[in-house]
Amino acid sequence: MNALVEFAQLSGIKQLRAVFNGGWKGEGIGRTLGFQPVTVEEGFVVFEGHPDHSVCNPIGTVHGGYAATLLDSAMGCAVHSRLKAGQGYTTLELKVAYHKAMTDQSGPVRAEGRLISLGRRAAFAEGKLFNKDGALCATATTTCLVYSS
Repeated sequence: MNALVEFAQLSGIKQLRAVFNGGWKGEGIGRTLGFQPVTVEEGFVVFEGHPDHSVCNPIGTVHGGYAATLLDSAMGCAVHSRLKAGQGYTTLELKVAYHKAMTDQSGPVRAEGRLISLGRRAAFAEGKLFNKDGALCATATTTCLVYSS
């Protein structure tokens, strides 16, 4: 059996643990933006990143897309962690509220994603992003479509 088929037969939490423990060698947004998983539990995922000058806008603050991507990843993985084998998901809606600006000195930053509810066709999650001092920088909510893969 090929590795992709075997991987697809795992539950969501087992897939995430395999990925985060180095069992998947694909490129991903975490590698592109330099963030990594810290905690992976059923319904709760934490990522940590170190925003640098490459993710800043011209006025020297971290681009909102960096925060949105980190939060989307943490919330999406919180949903993923509760999926059954043979299920997938995709983000339908993402809402981000920015509370405090970040700079390239804000890191490490911590994005927490928590599953709120998981149904047959939809999942809902929330996220919080903190700077190195523990100050809340952004919050988010997501709605994900759950489907059979």
